Amino acid sequence: MPKLFRVGRYIVYFWSNENGEPIHVHIAEVTPTAGATKIWLTKAGGCVVANNNSRIPQKDLTKLLEMISAQFFMIYAAWKEHFCEEPHFYC
Repeated sequence: MPKLFRVGRYIVYFWSNENGEPIHVHIAEVTPTAGATKIWLTKAGGCVVANNNSRIPQKDLTKLLEMISAQFFMIYAAWKEHFCEEPHFYC
């Protein structure tokens, strides 16, 4: 479960057992968990909320989505390195 970066009290990370899912990150407050908020990355360099299981307030979630989009290329490269595969996208 590699941590990618931190934004305030939130951790943005991969969950290591993703079983071929499209490229995405998880967001949790303080401690990473398997069922945390999931954000899909898109081919266009943006992102889409798959679920907000961590119940992140909308104001914080909006800022996190901006940060994730800004770090698209870093996340893409980290995915390739960690999962040893070319990522595919949700949309």
